[in-house]
Amino acid sequence: MTTSTAPLPGETLAGRIKWTLHDYRAIVGQEFTHVLRQPANFAWALGFPIVMVLLFVYVFGSAMDVTGQGAGVDYVAYAMPGMFAMTMAFGFMNTATAVAYAKEKGFIDRVRSMPMASSAVVVGRNIADTVQAAVDLLVLSLIALAIGWRSGGTMWETLGAFALLLWLRFALIWIGVWLGLLVKNVEQAGTLFALAFPFGMVSSVFTPPELMPGWLGAIAAWNPVSATATAIRELFGNPVAAGTAWPEQHALLAAIAWPLVITAVFLPLGVRRFSNLGR
Repeated sequence: MTTSTAPLPGETLAGRIKWTLHDYRAIVGQEFTHVLRQPANFAWALGFPIVMVLLFVYVFGSAMDVTGQGAGVDYVAYAMPGMFAMTMAFGFMNTATAVAYAKEKGFIDRVRSMPMASSAVVVGRNIADTVQAAVDLLVLSLIALAIGWRSGGTMWETLGAFALLLWLRFALIWIGVWLGLLVKNVEQAGTLFALAFPFGMVSSVFTPPELMPGWLGAIAAWNPVSATATAIRELFGNPVAAGTAWPEQHALLAAIAWPLVITAVFLPLGVRRFSNLGR
């Protein structure tokens, strides 16, 4: 005669999902505690785009003719959506540095020694950084309103534009997590700025690709940052310098597809890299 043993709560599918979500919440809580204890990191992440706004809008903006109506005409309306997109793009560098710091200080090793979901650090980091990105966007939007930028779209179009920005950030965070786990220390993570800067700048953020040399304009047109910048300009009702490249003609579709592709590639890479640490 045999007897059957009921599975323990954590061994059922519902139990595993419950404890996995609990692990995610623990990591997110730890990340926000770290931000509160070291607000300088948050200030730097927000301060850089503010400096870029002042530099490009007020120093270089008067010489930019992006609408064909003369230098400086409607440049604020063109540049601010690009600034939103660039801020989201540069976020992966901050993620990589934070992950490298956690690894160097032994936090990730402590988490790996616990009975936690292997995806907890990766997914928890993404959730925390996405929430912080929303705060960054809120502050940057207030600054944009203060210097005269306005959205000409409907409420739903405006909300959709900000959703696309967070969608881009959500995808690029996976790259940051993977790179943070890949580099050896925080110093190496700091060198990633050399990768982030051209990724954000060689795009339609500040200048239409049509004004660039042919080969550089082609790279800029296919940049995921350009797709998001063009799509949100359309949704905001701001000036759009539409080109002939496919991502420029189908900016909204490209702005949805690019982050989906990035997530599909780098989410598994990040989880696998975390699982293989120390091997």
